[in-house]
Amino acid sequence: MSRNWASTLKLPKSTFPPRPLPHNRERYIKQCADEFYEWQRQHRPGDDTYLLHDGPPYANGDLHAGHALNKILKDIILRVKVQQGRRVDYIPGWDCHGLPIELKAVDAAKGKKMSPGAIRKAARKLASKTVLKQMKSFRTYAVMADWDRRWTTMDKAYEIEQLRLFQRMAASGLIYRKYKPVYWSPSSGTALAEAELEYNEDHVSRAAYVRFPIIGGTSSLPGLPESTKLYALIWTTTPWTLPANRAIAVCDDLNYHIVRMGKNAILVADGCLERLSKMLFGEGVTPEVLDTVKGSQLSTLTYRNPLQGKVGLPQPFIHADFVTADSGSGLVHCAPGHGFDDYLACSALGISGIAPVDNDGRFTEEAFPDAPERLNGLSVLENGGAVVLDILGEDVLDVNQFRHKYPYDWRTKQPIIIRATAQWFADVGSIKEQALAALEEVQFVPETGRNRLEAFVKGRSEWCISRQRAWGVPIPVIYNAHGEAVINDQVIDHIISVVEERGMDAWWNDDPHDPAWVPSSLGDAAQFTRGTDTMDVWFDSGSSWAQIDRQADLYLEGSDQHRGWFQSSLLTRVAAKVGHNPTSSTTTLGLSPFKTLITHGFTLDKAGKKMSKSLGNTISADQVMDGSLLPPLKVKKKGGDGKPVADALGPDALRLWVAGSDYTRDIVLGDSVLMSIHQSLIKYRTIIKMLTGSMHESARTTPLTALDHIALVQLKTVMAEVATHYDNHEFNKAISAINHWIVNDLSAFYLEALKDRLYCADGGGILEPIFMGFLRMLAPITPVLVEEAWEYRPAWLQQDTSVLHPLKQLYSSPLIGSSRLAFDETEILRAIPIIRSTHDAIKAAAEEARGNKWLGSMLQSSVVLKVENSAALEILEKYKNELDAIFVVSSVDINGELPGDEVGWKVVRECEVGTVVVLPPRLRKCPRCWRYVAEAEDKLCARCDSVVGEGVD
Repeated sequence: MSRNWASTLKLPKSTFPPRPLPHNRERYIKQCADEFYEWQRQHRPGDDTYLLHDGPPYANGDLHAGHALNKILKDIILRVKVQQGRRVDYIPGWDCHGLPIELKAVDAAKGKKMSPGAIRKAARKLASKTVLKQMKSFRTYAVMADWDRRWTTMDKAYEIEQLRLFQRMAASGLIYRKYKPVYWSPSSGTALAEAELEYNEDHVSRAAYVRFPIIGGTSSLPGLPESTKLYALIWTTTPWTLPANRAIAVCDDLNYHIVRMGKNAILVADGCLERLSKMLFGEGVTPEVLDTVKGSQLSTLTYRNPLQGKVGLPQPFIHADFVTADSGSGLVHCAPGHGFDDYLACSALGISGIAPVDNDGRFTEEAFPDAPERLNGLSVLENGGAVVLDILGEDVLDVNQFRHKYPYDWRTKQPIIIRATAQWFADVGSIKEQALAALEEVQFVPETGRNRLEAFVKGRSEWCISRQRAWGVPIPVIYNAHGEAVINDQVIDHIISVVEERGMDAWWNDDPHDPAWVPSSLGDAAQFTRGTDTMDVWFDSGSSWAQIDRQADLYLEGSDQHRGWFQSSLLTRVAAKVGHNPTSSTTTLGLSPFKTLITHGFTLDKAGKKMSKSLGNTISADQVMDGSLLPPLKVKKKGGDGKPVADALGPDALRLWVAGSDYTRDIVLGDSVLMSIHQSLIKYRTIIKMLTGSMHESARTTPLTALDHIALVQLKTVMAEVATHYDNHEFNKAISAINHWIVNDLSAFYLEALKDRLYCADGGGILEPIFMGFLRMLAPITPVLVEEAWEYRPAWLQQDTSVLHPLKQLYSSPLIGSSRLAFDETEILRAIPIIRSTHDAIKAAAEEARGNKWLGSMLQSSVVLKVENSAALEILEKYKNELDAIFVVSSVDINGELPGDEVGWKVVRECEVGTVVVLPPRLRKCPRCWRYVAEAEDKLCARCDSVVGEGVD
């Protein structure tokens, strides 16, 4: 009589959904992020708190995938630390000052007509709104933080602390004002720091060869005929700087030719003449060299700059180390008001510079004194240079288009100029050695970051910290009636006290001569005015270390911050600390603001291009979470409208993309990458559903088999590997290890072999330890999935209050009591390679039989092992009673007799342990467990008979 054996089986029963249910997401995020952060503050010891200091994102727009990459990496690290037993401290911050916010809040043209106070009000409103909007988005990524204690650079307390930092640096003599060239952005109307530049490789300039008439000192050139007029030939890619020319630089050690050119002669460096010959003299003409002299002999010469007009004075030839014959003519036009090298070379000789260009990048009347109207008001970056060359007329020998790398304002994407203005600077050259020494104690991930940051520090001697904008923290100085800055400890201290009383906006809103801002000790307050310069935003954000009472354990930002926030944080901290105690060691002071510095790359689209708004290839984090970038799910019409549904896997998909990528390089984000991420997540969910539906409370006391011990060792091994990768911040390697364990050890080996015992026998095994271990490994990466899985744990496990939530468990806590372990771990480790090798050979042979249509299920086979290796034989003999279950076949015989041809088919495979022979089964199929171990057709095997008992229909 046919019986229904299904009711006797312990088949998995779980309501865990194949995909997350959207209506639960917010609740799960709150539990695994907000509530979990508070839990760890209460339950992890406070004497060893791990402090991650936030690099403030800029509060001027929507978030993108790069923001998600940054915040999720931080969150993963913090969750790892909690698993390790440490309390974590993470207070998010925002960078809220600066030009982009100002321009977004106030139209550029409109802003010129607005008062500084009105501009600041509009900017503050925009920044405040953006902070809340960005914070809301960050929280959807399941990022845990102390959101209620968030800080911004526009907070009053923050701004006052920043002024105190400025005060300490000024007291140490590290702050000064100087008229010198700086990067100037006409499109932004302000000075810029190096960190605010990006370089356009395809910028095209109007390059020109121009001659200047030499008017004195030619007697030192004996080869020059008396009646011959001599000119100096220069080459420039910025003809608009020629009105500011103050000297011509040569190299003392180069040779210079005096070359006849019609009735006149020109000076050209040896090494340049051949290259310039065609341009100067035409095709096939051999130039006549009248004489050759050393560059040092040219020091007596003087020349006239025609653009200086009637008021122009003779100008000198000077030596400069930067002059070579590699390009141009070997004579370099020097405009100390428009070039850094020019400034250094000229100022060392007492040659001052001018910069007849206004804040908008237009010539002033001083550019051409003889006829001011010809240049006044012209843009130097547009038509100004061309008009300069027109004025020079026949002295321009050649003009051409020159493509080269040129600095641009990274915010407006417009070219900048170098322009001398009176700016405030921080002397970072004098603290360079201490800053570099501080970095010796820092751990860099990746290590290449060390060289990058050190290079930026080494290459910098001063930092232009002033900006000409309204939205920012003011440079706290006042100016006397002569325009001279008054900066001392007393003045700054007084200014800070007024700010504390009236607020920062009062600096702009109060009457310019309000006596409240001037210390009484200076006398007549009416003789002083407040400055209008604000501090560089890098000084703003770089001051954030002053908000915490110790070194941060970690700074983590994009690789572009080596020249930005990392550097400004380091320099301001070293400046403040060294200024107060220059003899202290870096260890005592904690000169570096960070103990560990981690950098990540940029996000790229699927074509490998950097994501940017201008290219239109940016991807938002929401697109990753809502599944809109992938093909929709096909939904059956039953119970719905049949319309496709986006495969929304939520923040886990976003977080797994971050963790699975090598963040030390630029990271690709596209549909193919996301498809792989989704497949992994669906695999995780499938396993969780199987585990939550198959765990039995009775398994806690059921004796463990050899197979269970093997699985425990494999679990322990992968968890140790994952722990090492987590500790080294190698999250992609951790994910690879987890996925490898799932595919090779868990799914294809243990779970496959366990099913018979799980469903048909005592329901034993180690699924609960595997469940806990799996969730511990996933906890830093996919906390929402872990939260969801925990909610769907079996009822008996829910009632066991002694079991801690996987997110709250210590990673290293035992997963199973040692008293239950019957096998020695060393012994199991020796056995695993032998058993796995044999297992793989049997599977390969079975696949061959299946391909020949001799075999369906693995249980439709028996196996004979021919083993000659004594070590392998010892191991296999030890576990021979479990080999059929381990290999998922109906029987295994070690070194037994092989049947003859009457068996019908057989497959032979060689492996490390010897020979594997797969054959048809010898007994009948048990109708309940489907193993071929029954004595007769339609009869239960002995085990099933004992499990089922009598009277089952």
